[in-house]
Amino acid sequence: MKKDKSQLVSGQILRQQLGGIVFFQTKMQAELSKFYIEKVGCKLWMDRGGCHIFQHGNMLFGLCQREVADNLGMITFFYSSRESVDEMYAKFKDLAVEKPKDNNQYRIYHFYAKDPEGRNIEFQYFWEE
Repeated sequence: MKKDKSQLVSGQILRQQLGGIVFFQTKMQAELSKFYIEKVGCKLWMDRGGCHIFQHGNMLFGLCQREVADNLGMITFFYSSRESVDEMYAKFKDLAVEKPKDNNQYRIYHFYAKDPEGRNIEFQYFWEE
């Protein structure tokens, strides 16, 4: 007998929530797949041919081959230390918009860069409380 993964709460059935994926359209799927795996350190979580889904920690995002690129939004990668952000900056100096810096409002240490298609990416560390 199959085990039902749903739960009964206040008279409503709630299905088990597994997470989410943010998808972006790209004209450069092969190049960006190599970039996110080899330079950023993402894992290819699922390959659906025209769509590659990547994992970085608890984040999933997908790049789907299309005739038009979607450069809206930003992909933010967060790390457990300032040193890790500095290491990523050393790898991405040529694509970085500026050097890593503190942001007092959000209590982060971060920098912005662009992926090869011009999409905004951010590397950040949340300050300890």
